Amino acid sequence: MKPSNTHRTGEKTVSLNRQAFHQYHIGDVFEAGMALRGTEVKSIRAGRVNLKDGYGAVKGGEVWLLNCHISPYEQGNRMNHQPLRPRKLLLHRREIRKLIGQTSERGMTLVPLRIYFHKGRAKCEIALAKGKKLFDKREKEKRKTMEREARQAMKQRDVG
Repeated sequence: MKPSNTHRTGEKTVSLNRQAFHQYHIGDVFEAGMALRGTEVKSIRAGRVNLKDGYGAVKGGEVWLLNCHISPYEQGNRMNHQPLRPRKLLLHRREIRKLIGQTSERGMTLVPLRIYFHKGRAKCEIALAKGKKLFDKREKEKRKTMEREARQAMKQRDVG
Protein backbone atom coordinates (compact mmCIF):
# COMPACT_ATOMS: atom_id res chain seq x y z
CA MET A 1 0.00 0.00 0.00
CA LYS A 2 1.44 3.36 -1.03
CA PRO A 3 0.47 6.77 0.26
CA SER A 4 -2.15 8.23 -2.02
CA ASN A 5 -1.45 11.46 -3.82
CA THR A 6 -5.12 12.39 -3.65
CA HIS A 7 -5.20 13.89 -0.18
CA ARG A 8 -8.08 15.88 1.18
CA THR A 9 -8.18 19.55 0.34
CA GLY A 10 -6.37 21.70 2.85
CA GLU A 11 -3.69 19.09 3.58
CA LYS A 12 -0.01 19.82 3.35
CA THR A 13 2.35 16.84 3.63
CA VAL A 14 5.48 17.85 5.51
CA SER A 15 7.39 14.58 5.82
CA LEU A 16 7.01 11.18 4.18
CA ASN A 17 8.60 7.93 5.37
CA ARG A 18 9.45 6.28 2.04
CA GLN A 19 11.68 3.73 3.75
CA ALA A 20 8.68 2.23 5.56
CA PHE A 21 7.16 0.97 2.30
CA HIS A 22 10.43 -0.78 1.44
CA GLN A 23 11.00 -2.39 4.83
CA TYR A 24 7.47 -3.31 5.95
CA HIS A 25 4.23 -4.86 4.72
CA ILE A 26 1.79 -2.05 5.51
CA GLY A 27 -1.55 -3.04 7.07
CA ASP A 28 -4.20 -0.80 8.64
CA VAL A 29 -3.50 2.94 8.49
CA PHE A 30 -4.64 5.35 11.21
CA GLU A 31 -4.75 9.14 11.37
CA ALA A 32 -3.60 10.46 14.74
CA GLY A 33 -3.35 13.93 16.16
CA MET A 34 -0.11 14.87 17.90
CA ALA A 35 0.42 16.51 21.30
CA LEU A 36 3.17 19.00 20.45
CA ARG A 37 4.84 22.05 21.92
CA GLY A 38 4.81 25.38 20.10
CA THR A 39 8.41 25.22 18.90
CA GLU A 40 7.79 21.69 17.56
CA VAL A 41 4.86 22.89 15.46
CA LYS A 42 6.95 25.74 14.02
CA SER A 43 9.80 23.38 13.23
CA ILE A 44 7.42 20.90 11.54
CA ARG A 45 5.93 23.73 9.46
CA ALA A 46 9.49 24.51 8.31
CA GLY A 47 9.81 20.85 7.22
CA ARG A 48 12.53 19.97 9.73
CA VAL A 49 11.28 16.52 10.72
CA ASN A 50 12.70 13.05 10.07
CA LEU A 51 10.49 9.94 10.32
CA LYS A 52 13.01 7.40 9.05
CA ASP A 53 13.93 5.86 12.42
CA GLY A 54 10.62 6.60 14.12
CA TYR A 55 8.20 4.00 15.47
CA GLY A 56 5.11 3.87 17.61
CA ALA A 57 4.55 2.13 20.93
CA VAL A 58 1.56 1.56 23.19
CA LYS A 59 2.36 2.26 26.85
CA GLY A 60 -0.17 2.54 29.63
CA GLY A 61 -3.15 2.69 27.31
CA GLU A 62 -1.65 5.54 25.29
CA VAL A 63 0.11 5.56 21.92
CA TRP A 64 3.50 7.28 21.68
CA LEU A 65 5.65 8.28 18.73
CA LEU A 66 9.25 7.46 19.60
CA ASN A 67 12.59 8.26 17.97
CA CYS A 68 11.05 10.77 15.56
CA HIS A 69 13.50 13.63 15.11
CA ILE A 70 12.03 17.14 15.03
CA SER A 71 14.88 19.64 14.85
CA PRO A 72 14.93 22.45 17.40
CA TYR A 73 13.29 25.64 16.17
CA GLU A 74 15.99 28.04 14.97
CA GLN A 75 14.39 31.17 16.45
CA GLY A 76 13.55 29.33 19.69
CA ASN A 77 15.00 30.36 23.03
CA ARG A 78 16.28 28.26 25.91
CA MET A 79 12.77 26.76 26.30
CA ASN A 80 13.17 24.95 22.96
CA HIS A 81 12.11 21.28 22.76
CA GLN A 82 14.27 18.14 22.83
CA PRO A 83 14.60 16.74 19.26
CA LEU A 84 13.91 13.07 20.12
CA ARG A 85 11.42 13.41 22.97
CA PRO A 86 8.46 10.95 22.98
CA ARG A 87 5.31 12.52 21.54
CA LYS A 88 1.81 11.40 22.44
CA LEU A 89 -0.47 10.41 19.56
CA LEU A 90 -4.15 11.18 19.95
CA LEU A 91 -6.42 8.35 18.84
CA HIS A 92 -9.91 7.12 19.70
CA ARG A 93 -10.15 4.55 22.48
CA ARG A 94 -11.37 1.79 20.12
CA GLU A 95 -8.40 2.43 17.81
CA ILE A 96 -5.99 2.20 20.74
CA ARG A 97 -7.57 -1.11 21.83
CA LYS A 98 -7.15 -2.48 18.32
CA LEU A 99 -3.50 -1.39 18.26
CA ILE A 100 -2.85 -2.96 21.67
CA GLY A 101 -4.29 -6.29 20.49
CA GLN A 102 -2.46 -6.45 17.20
CA THR A 103 0.96 -5.21 18.34
CA SER A 104 1.07 -7.58 21.32
CA GLU A 105 -0.10 -10.76 19.55
CA ARG A 106 0.96 -10.91 15.94
CA GLY A 107 4.43 -9.40 15.94
CA MET A 108 3.20 -6.23 14.27
CA THR A 109 4.76 -2.84 14.84
CA LEU A 110 3.60 0.76 14.49
CA VAL A 111 5.36 2.76 11.78
CA PRO A 112 4.81 6.46 11.04
CA LEU A 113 4.13 6.97 7.32
CA ARG A 114 3.82 10.74 7.07
CA ILE A 115 3.32 13.94 9.02
CA TYR A 116 1.03 16.54 7.55
CA PHE A 117 -1.17 19.49 8.42
CA HIS A 118 -4.92 19.27 8.03
CA LYS A 119 -6.92 22.42 8.75
CA GLY A 120 -3.96 23.86 10.66
CA ARG A 121 -3.45 20.85 12.93
CA ALA A 122 -0.43 18.54 12.80
CA LYS A 123 -1.42 14.94 12.09
CA CYS A 124 0.59 11.74 11.91
CA GLU A 125 -0.42 8.84 9.70
CA ILE A 126 0.67 5.61 11.42
CA ALA A 127 0.28 2.07 10.18
CA LEU A 128 0.31 -1.43 11.58
CA ALA A 129 3.18 -3.07 9.75
CA LYS A 130 5.02 -6.36 9.61
CA GLY A 131 8.71 -6.44 8.72
CA LYS A 132 9.66 -7.77 5.28
CA LYS A 133 12.17 -10.54 4.92
CA LEU A 134 15.19 -10.10 2.64
CA PHE A 135 13.73 -12.39 -0.04
CA ASP A 136 10.54 -10.27 -0.11
CA LYS A 137 12.61 -7.19 -0.86
CA ARG A 138 14.56 -9.02 -3.58
CA GLU A 139 11.35 -10.34 -5.15
CA LYS A 140 9.84 -6.86 -5.25
CA GLU A 141 13.01 -5.46 -6.85
CA LYS A 142 12.96 -8.23 -9.50
CA ARG A 143 9.31 -7.54 -10.30
CA LYS A 144 9.96 -3.79 -10.66
CA THR A 145 12.92 -4.47 -12.99
CA MET A 146 10.86 -6.82 -15.16
CA GLU A 147 8.01 -4.30 -15.41
CA ARG A 148 10.43 -1.52 -16.34
CA GLU A 149 12.05 -3.69 -19.05
CA ALA A 150 8.61 -4.64 -20.42
CA ARG A 151 7.58 -0.98 -20.64
CA GLN A 152 10.84 -0.13 -22.43
CA ALA A 153 10.35 -3.02 -24.89
CA MET A 154 6.78 -1.87 -25.63
CA LYS A 155 8.01 1.67 -26.17
CA GLN A 156 10.76 0.40 -28.53
CA ARG A 157 8.18 -1.64 -30.46
CA ASP A 158 5.83 1.34 -30.80
CA VAL A 159 8.61 3.67 -31.99
CA GLY A 160 10.26 1.19 -34.38
